[in-house]
Amino acid sequence: MNVSADYTSFVALIDDDVHSAHLLTRALLIQGASSVQHYGDAVSARARLQTDLGKASPEQPGLIVVDLKAHSGANLEFLIAVQQLMRASGVPVVVLAPRLGEQSRHALLENGAAAVFVRHAERDAYHRVAADIVELWALTQRPEAVGM
Repeated sequence: MNVSADYTSFVALIDDDVHSAHLLTRALLIQGASSVQHYGDAVSARARLQTDLGKASPEQPGLIVVDLKAHSGANLEFLIAVQQLMRASGVPVVVLAPRLGEQSRHALLENGAAAVFVRHAERDAYHRVAADIVELWALTQRPEAVGM
């Protein structure tokens, strides 16, 4: 008997700005992400995460990137709303945000972010952050996702 499964992991991007989501998707793919799926804004993403993370299957994202810009507390608000779901799934979540004070950064980490990356406007810095996100994603993959 030959059993085959596709464990191709992908990055789920939660971004409320379509143009920004397109740019980050391109940057992540350039840096080596195998696939990026845009989950939309906070409301759309929350509904999709409840569906995708509510089942144990290889269809789950391998990493979730949150880059919400609706207001200064949007990323934290989202993390708090989905905190239990994220913890139960074990899928790492990273936040992309403007330069934050230590207290704001710590709040994101306390509420489920595995890492907080600074969003840069300068192209090379932006691509370095995308590379760092892809590296974190690669380091957190399940062994069966990478053929071990």
